[in-house]
Amino acid sequence: MPARRNRVTRGEDYRRTLRAGRRVGGALCITHAVLRSGEDTPARYGFIISKAVGNAVTRNRVRRRMKTVVERQIAGGATGIDVVFRALPAAADASFAELEHEMTRAIARITSPKEAART
Repeated sequence: MPARRNRVTRGEDYRRTLRAGRRVGGALCITHAVLRSGEDTPARYGFIISKAVGNAVTRNRVRRRMKTVVERQIAGGATGIDVVFRALPAAADASFAELEHEMTRAIARITSPKEAART
């Protein structure tokens, strides 16, 4: 599990990220992110997994997989960003590799300078 400093914990932060953040859609999850000022601030991640994804066992499995992907991002040195992943029902049937690929692609699209110029 990511350390507390790497988690979006307050409802206000979730709302700010969802409303003001950049959005990248995908087949398995929707990614919302806000780039924060200051490169030395730790990256923070949050997850929204609704009952549409499946029962409690399925939702927790999807959440654990997403947290593992996030831990790899943190170990890779991600900083200065708040990210909220909203899982879609298709995430329940996806393999870990597919989920990891989509999540890292979404983060790369959000943080790339080319994408920032497009919006």
